[in-house]
Amino acid sequence: MNNADFSGKTVIEKGVNPSSVSSACFIGVDVGSASVRAGVFDSHGQRLAFAVHPISQFHPRANVVEQSSAEIWQNACAVIKEAVALSGVAPQRVRSIDFDATCSLVVVGAQGESISVAEDGEAARDIIMWMDHRAAQETADINATGDDALRYVGGEVSIEMELPKVLWLKRHFPDRYRQAWRLFDLADYLVWRATGADVASVCTLTCKWNYLAHEQRFSQPLLQAVGLDDLPEKIPATILDLGVKAGQLQPDVALAGGLALVGSQPEGSLALISGTSNCHMLVNREPVMVPGVWGPYWGAMLPNGWLSEGGQSAAGALVEWTLRQHASWTDAQQQAEQQGISFYTIYTILNQWVDDLERREPFPTRHLHVLADHHGNRSPRANPHARGAVYGLTLEQGPDALARLYLATLQGIAYGTRHIIDSMNQAGHQITRVVMCGGATKNPLWLMEYANITGCDIHLASEEDAVTLGAALLGAVAAECYPTLPEAAALVRPLPPTRSSVHSMRLNMASTSRCMTMYNEHSG
Repeated sequence: MNNADFSGKTVIEKGVNPSSVSSACFIGVDVGSASVRAGVFDSHGQRLAFAVHPISQFHPRANVVEQSSAEIWQNACAVIKEAVALSGVAPQRVRSIDFDATCSLVVVGAQGESISVAEDGEAARDIIMWMDHRAAQETADINATGDDALRYVGGEVSIEMELPKVLWLKRHFPDRYRQAWRLFDLADYLVWRATGADVASVCTLTCKWNYLAHEQRFSQPLLQAVGLDDLPEKIPATILDLGVKAGQLQPDVALAGGLALVGSQPEGSLALISGTSNCHMLVNREPVMVPGVWGPYWGAMLPNGWLSEGGQSAAGALVEWTLRQHASWTDAQQQAEQQGISFYTIYTILNQWVDDLERREPFPTRHLHVLADHHGNRSPRANPHARGAVYGLTLEQGPDALARLYLATLQGIAYGTRHIIDSMNQAGHQITRVVMCGGATKNPLWLMEYANITGCDIHLASEEDAVTLGAALLGAVAAECYPTLPEAAALVRPLPPTRSSVHSMRLNMASTSRCMTMYNEHSG
C-alpha cells in the first residue's frame, strides 16, 4: 500500500491551515474484487463520509477473470470526489490519499497505454485478477525450482500471486510482454496514476511478487530458472517502505486493513479481513515459517515486524453462490421485498430461518457439513486444485433446507479459519484473539460461528470499513501528521468482543473431527 500525498499543493482558505494536524483529513481508497470504496477520515480516525462504486469482472472462460484498469481508475476518482463532497470538508484540509487493492496484475505500455491480457486481445481488459487460475502450469514450474525464496511463501508460490501471472503472459503472448513498460500490482498502479511516481510498495512486492524485503532483492536464481530474469526491468526501481510519501497529486487529477485492525496491538492478534475471500494477517517480532501460509514478510504491514498471511479463496462469494443455487432463495428474496429491506439485510431473514430451525432442532447441521474449497484452498493446504464438497445431503426442500445449508456453509468457512489458526499456532504463533472487518461483521450469526469454532473472542473496530481507515492512517503517517504507524493505529476504537456460546460450542466440538476429516480426505 502506498500513499499519494498532495499537501503543499493546496492553499490556505477561510482560515484553515492545512498543516494543522487537528484540521487535517485523510482519504483511504480500497479496491476490492467487485467495488471501489473511499472513506474520508479526520485526525481522530473518525469517518466523515464514505462512497462506493461497483466495478466489472470479465469471465471469458472457466478460471479466467479479468478487469479494466481504466474502469477502476475512473471509479476511484468518482468515489473520492463523492466522499469529499459528502464529507463537506474543504479540499485544502485533505493531506493524503492512500490506495489499497487486491493482488491483481496490470500491464502498461511505454506510453502509458493498456496492454491486453485477454486471449482475444480486447484492449480494455488489461488486468489479471487475483482469483484468476489460468497460470496453473506456470505455478507448478516455479514451485518445481525448489528455490530458497519459496520458504517465505509457505513453501510454494500461490496461483493467486503475481509471478505465475507474469510468466503466463510471457509464455503465451511474448510480444505483449516485450511491449510492457511496467508490470504493476494494482495498488502500485493506482499510485502511479495519481502521482506519476514510478514506485512500488514493499508491501505489494514482498507479499505478492516474491521479493525478499529483508535482503532487498529478488532471487535471481529463481527468476532465471523460469525465464523471468528480465522481470526487475519491468517493475519500478524505487521501492518504498510503508508510510512513506510516494509523491504529489498530479495537477490533472481531481481527486490497509490489517494496520487499522491490529496496528496498535499486534502481538497475538489475527486480523481477518472478510470479503469475497478471507485474508488472515498476523505480525510477529520473529520470523515464523508456516507450511501453506504466506510469509513471513519483513516490514510488509508494520515496520520491524514479520507478516504472516493466510487466507481462504472463497468466503463471501461462496455464501452468495450457495444461496443463489437453492430453490428457496427466491422465497427469501420475496420475503425481503415484502419487508422492504436491502440485499444485505436479506441475511436477517435467513438468520431468522436458522433461529427457527434451531428452536426445533438443537443441532441442525449435525449430519450436514460443507468443505469450503470451491475455489481451491489458499491456506494451509496451498492447493489451488482443491474442490469443495457437501456431505450429508438429503431430499429436504423449503426454507429449512436452505437454512440448514446456509448455516453449514458459514460453519465450513469458519472451520477453514480455525484450520489456519491451528496451523499457525502449531508452528509457533500464539493467536489469542481475532480482529475482523468486512462483510461478515454485518452478520451476527456468522460472527458467533467464528467465535464458537475458533474458540477466540472476535473483536470489531468501531469503523465498519477498517480497510479504508487503514489506508488513510498510512497516508496520515506519510503526511507526517503522526510519527509512527502504531501511533496512528491507536486512533482505531474497538467494540466489545463477540464470544462463543456454550450451547453452540457443544455442537461444534462434536462435529469438529468430522469436518477436519473432510479436509484431510478432500483437500489434503
